[in-house]
Amino acid sequence: MNSPVRDKSFRFALRIVKLYRYLKEEKKEYVLSKQVLRSGTAIGALVRESQYAETIVRTDLWS
Repeated sequence: MNSPVRDKSFRFALRIVKLYRYLKEEKKEYVLSKQVLRSGTAIGALVRESQYAETIVRTDLWS
């Protein structure tokens, strides 16, 4: 099941990975690039978690 939020967060994560690679390889920036990667890709996990929680709430309502 795809949703606009899930699709956008996935595309955002891909752009973050590209930014990470650029910072690491071109600018030799390691500390900042790692933090950008961690925080930028965490959005996908948060989206999945919220969708899971929403599913649990819906299931509980219909039980």
